[in-house]
Amino acid sequence: MTNAYEAAYEESIRDPEAFWGKAAEDCHWYKRWDKVLDDSNKPFYRWFAGGVLNTCYNALDFHVENGRADQAALIYDSPVTDTIKTYTYRELRDETAKFAGVLAGQGVAKGDRVLIYMPMIAEAAIAMLACARIGAIHSVVFGGFAAKELATRINDAKPKAIVSASCGIEVKKVIQYKPLLDAAIDMAEHKPEFCVILQRPMAKAEMIVGRDIDWTEAMVSAKPADCVPVAATDPLYILYTSGTTGQPKGVVRDNGGHLVALKWTMKAIYDIDAGDVFWAASDVGWVVGHSYIVYAPLFKGATTILFEGKPVGTPDAGVFWRVISQHNVKSQFTAPTAFRAIKRDDPKGELIKKYDLSNFKILFLAGERSDPDTIQWSENNLKVPVIDHWWQTETGWAIAANCMGLHQYPVKYGSPTKAVPGWNLQVVDANNQQVAPGEIGALVVKLPLPPGTLPTLYKNDDRFVEAYLDEFPGYYKTADAGYIDEEGYAYVMARTDDIINVAGHRLSTGAMEEVLADHPDVAECAVLGVEDKLKGQIPIGFLVLNAGVDRPAEEIQKEVVQMVRDRIGPVAAFKTATVVNRLPKTRSGKILRGTIQKIADNKEYKVPATIDDPAILGEMEAALKGIGYGTARQ
Repeated sequence: MTNAYEAAYEESIRDPEAFWGKAAEDCHWYKRWDKVLDDSNKPFYRWFAGGVLNTCYNALDFHVENGRADQAALIYDSPVTDTIKTYTYRELRDETAKFAGVLAGQGVAKGDRVLIYMPMIAEAAIAMLACARIGAIHSVVFGGFAAKELATRINDAKPKAIVSASCGIEVKKVIQYKPLLDAAIDMAEHKPEFCVILQRPMAKAEMIVGRDIDWTEAMVSAKPADCVPVAATDPLYILYTSGTTGQPKGVVRDNGGHLVALKWTMKAIYDIDAGDVFWAASDVGWVVGHSYIVYAPLFKGATTILFEGKPVGTPDAGVFWRVISQHNVKSQFTAPTAFRAIKRDDPKGELIKKYDLSNFKILFLAGERSDPDTIQWSENNLKVPVIDHWWQTETGWAIAANCMGLHQYPVKYGSPTKAVPGWNLQVVDANNQQVAPGEIGALVVKLPLPPGTLPTLYKNDDRFVEAYLDEFPGYYKTADAGYIDEEGYAYVMARTDDIINVAGHRLSTGAMEEVLADHPDVAECAVLGVEDKLKGQIPIGFLVLNAGVDRPAEEIQKEVVQMVRDRIGPVAAFKTATVVNRLPKTRSGKILRGTIQKIADNKEYKVPATIDDPAILGEMEAALKGIGYGTARQ
C-alpha cells in the first residue's frame, strides 16, 4: 500500500497541474487562474497564469477575517536588547497596513522596487509584508552588508525607496547601518527617491533633510493602505545571491506559485498546522528568512518567531532551548553550523537540562551539509527527530526532505532523505545521461521546476538560462554533486566544484568531512582539495576542537588521518590536517571553502562580501603556512 508521501510524489510528477491546482484551492484568490502551468514560452514556465491574488492578504488579513485575529502571529525575541514583543494577527496586519500607507503616501506603487536593509527586528518583516500589500517588489539585503555590495544591488534593482534602521547588534557590538547606507547611495549610480529610517535607541542616525523620513514619525500620520490585487506571475521579491563573479544574481520570486508552494510545505514538510509555533533561526536577509520566518508560517496561520541573537553568546549556548521552552516551539529550523557552535561550547548538552522541551517535536537542519556527528549529537540530547533537508536560494523551498507531515522515513545519516513532491530529481553524467543508483554525478531537476522556485533572474533571462539550464538541457542544474541510492534517498556530497580529483579518482570532500566530524574532540571541520604536482589535487583538513579539549593537536591530527585511511582508504591520499581556532564563514554559516582553497593554492582572492569576520582569513593564511601551503609555498 502506498503511503501519503508516495501518493503525493507520484501525482506531482505525473500530473503536476492537478497536484498544484489542489494545493492552490487552500489559498485566497481574487480571480482564479486560467491555467495552472503555462508552458507556452519554454524554458520560462509560469504557474497560475491569469490568477489574481495578494500575498499580504493571504499572510495576514485572511486569518484576521477567519477567526485568528487574536492569535499570536509573530513573536520578536531579542536577547541582545532584552526585549520580547508579541504581535497578534490583527496587530501585525494593522502595523503592516500603516507602513504600507507610509510607502504609498510617498508614491510607491505596484511594480516599484523597495530595498530593505534591516537588522532582525519585527519592522523588517513588517516592511516586507507592507511591500507585498501594495504590490511593490521588495529586495532585502542582509543588514550590515558592505557599502560597495549594497551599491551594486541598488544599481541592479533601482529601488524607488530604501527602508533601513540606525543600527544592528552583533552580540554586544552595535553596528551603525546609516553610514554604510549613505556611502552606498553615494557610490550607486541609481539614487532612491527617499529612505525610511527606524531610529533604534542604541544609535541615532544622522538624517539627510529632504531624503530621509523617520519611521516612527511617519507612522503617526500614515493612512492604512489596502491590499492591491496583483497577477500570480507578478514578482513578489528579488533576492540577490552572492555570486562569485562581481555581479550578484537577482533571484525573482513570483506571488502565486510562492504562496501555493510555501503554504503547502508547512504541513507536508514541517508538520506545522495553524496555531502551532514555528521557529526558523535564520535572518530575513537570507532565503530561509523570507520563506520560513516571514511568509510560510503566516500563510499557514501559525505563529512565527523572529529572533535577534546568536546560538552562543546571547547570553550562552542555552539560548535556543530558552526560546523553544518559553514560546512553546513545536519545530525549529536552523543551520548545522549553529548546532556545531552550541556543541562546541556545551559538548555534553548540560544547558538543555535546564529547560522544559516537552512540546518540542522536530529539529530541521539546512543551509549546508549536515554531518552525521551533529545530527547524532542533536538526536541524543534533544530526543526528537533531527531532519536534514536540502534546498537553495534559487529554489525557495526544499528539493529533498523527510516530509514529516506526509510520512516519516528512517533517517540515513548523510542524506536529506527523498525528493520532495514536485521535484523530479535525477543524477546525470557529463553527457546528460542518467547514471545508475549509487553512482555520483550532477544532481539535476527535470523541468518544469515546481511553483515557488525562480521563474528567471531579475531583468536577465539570458543569464538565467546560461547559469541554470544550458549545461544539462531539459534540466535545472543545482551545481551540487551526489547520488540517489536504491531506495530513492538522495545524497548531496558536495558542490560540483568540491569533488576533487586525486590521481584520477573522483572523491567527495563531504565524505571526508563526515569522517573527521566523527572524532570525539572535533567540533567542526572542513576538507578541501589543494593543488599537487604529482596527484593533481590532494585533500587537507581543518579541525576546530570542542571547548575544553586539552590533548596535543598533533595526536588528534594523526588520529583523523588514520580514520580517513580506515574508512575511505589510502586512495583518498589524506595525510594532512591542522587545528584552527575557527573557520571562515558567511553570515549564514556556510564555510568559505573556495576562499581557503585559493589561499592554499597561493592564488589571488577577493574577501567575499558575505564573510562574517574577515580577520579569520589572516588566521587561515597562518595555519596554511604552518603546514607548508599558501604564502610559504615556493
